[in-house]
Amino acid sequence: MNKVKLTELGIKESRDLLNRKEISAEELTNAYIQNIKESSKLNAFIEKTFDKALMQASEADKIIGTDSQKSLCGIPLGIKDLFCCKNVKTQAASNILDSFIPPYESTVTDKLWNEQAVMLGKLNMDEFAMGSSNETSAYGPAINPWRMSNSDEPLTPGGSSGGSSAAVAANLCAGATGTDTGGSIRQPASFTGTVGLKPTYGRCSRWGIIAFASSFDQAGPITKNVTDSAIMLKAMSGFDPKDSTSAKMEVPDYEQHLEKDIRGLRIGLAREYSLKKGNPAAEQKWEQAISLLKNMGAEFVEVSLPHTEFALPTYYVLAPAEASSNLARYDGVRYGRRATLDTNDSILELYEKTRSEGFGIEVKRRILIGTYVLSSGYYDAYYKRAQKVRSLIKNDFDEVFNKVDLILTPTTPTPAFPLGSKGTQDPVEMYMNDIFTVPANLAGLPAISLPVGLDDFELPLGVQLIGNNWQEPLLLNAAFNLENALAFESKPKNWWADG
Repeated sequence: MNKVKLTELGIKESRDLLNRKEISAEELTNAYIQNIKESSKLNAFIEKTFDKALMQASEADKIIGTDSQKSLCGIPLGIKDLFCCKNVKTQAASNILDSFIPPYESTVTDKLWNEQAVMLGKLNMDEFAMGSSNETSAYGPAINPWRMSNSDEPLTPGGSSGGSSAAVAANLCAGATGTDTGGSIRQPASFTGTVGLKPTYGRCSRWGIIAFASSFDQAGPITKNVTDSAIMLKAMSGFDPKDSTSAKMEVPDYEQHLEKDIRGLRIGLAREYSLKKGNPAAEQKWEQAISLLKNMGAEFVEVSLPHTEFALPTYYVLAPAEASSNLARYDGVRYGRRATLDTNDSILELYEKTRSEGFGIEVKRRILIGTYVLSSGYYDAYYKRAQKVRSLIKNDFDEVFNKVDLILTPTTPTPAFPLGSKGTQDPVEMYMNDIFTVPANLAGLPAISLPVGLDDFELPLGVQLIGNNWQEPLLLNAAFNLENALAFESKPKNWWADG
């Protein structure tokens, strides 16, 4: 097989070829490495580990076909820069962690390497995962491989996992890790025509993942199809004694739960999750998804999640509050960037200069908001009240899941937008991109985004399924059936190749 065809394959297809010895892991890895070398315009990979990848691929070739072979043997993956990887530079795309090289491995990536996956490198992201467009990265923005049919204007690949979504969509890796705090896996997947899965909070360990908002952050995969998400999720999941929020729950073989009949499945349509009028293509694709699910025997129930309107303001009180606490550790003393001081500067001036130089504008904004809502006199008015609203939002979902099995919503209010078009003057405009994804994070629920079609400008649109706690098998099965019915096969044009 030629290089282009090889890298267009998903994880399962590549695994099948490897198992039949029709290709080698080294051949597959070299094909992806070549693609990465020719894709600098996308700025998706910010740290390349090609020597390590080829060494892992060589080891995989010795194992394939033996009893020692595991689920991801020889599969090349990209890793979001938020995951600490031992002896590999990890910066969370921030200047304040300049040249930080962890002496340890995150639990999620350790699980992937134990399943014999191959590491191609670290992927671009919004600084400390704070953003919806990958424009806050210290490395500059990742670029969406998709373009509008009537313009060459560069588009966002979404955020914060924009490098992950761009890399998967452009065939720079077979799959990638992401993290989802308020939609940072699902929104990028929607913008790039890929599949993004946020598991139930606690399903994947947070240990070794640089923290943004600890009660929201959850690792998950971005892949080319639903089957690949099932394969990666199994490898990434499991209880971890090093993470106090990790759940002692059995990890199913998600791949084995696919292809089941969904006849009689009850799917909720929440009246609060509606697309803005004026986008006929998006409305048409939305109706098509509903029609296809009905044809497969699913039953639709109109439901209400009345506190949804408060989800975004609740999130943007609680998440910055947790961020301000988590990011207090970056002081220029223990690791990362340290400001150059004048002779008479105090320790306080060291903190101030280091943090001022090291953090970007969006991170500073969220630290200030978080510190404000946690401060004396405002804690009860903002933080404590937001926690109460979070409980109400969770209760809404609990009540709805007494009536339905899943909830179907759009993933994002719009397709991918041009870089620089949102948030420069009014950050709230950028925050509105998370309107359909944030509620699942507030409630800790699993949710998946998959491509539903193209809009009038030939950009991908996403649809989201939300499940109840620990119902990933049901969620993935429904997504798999819908994916097959939609038969979305559109790909971005290869405009970015340097070769």
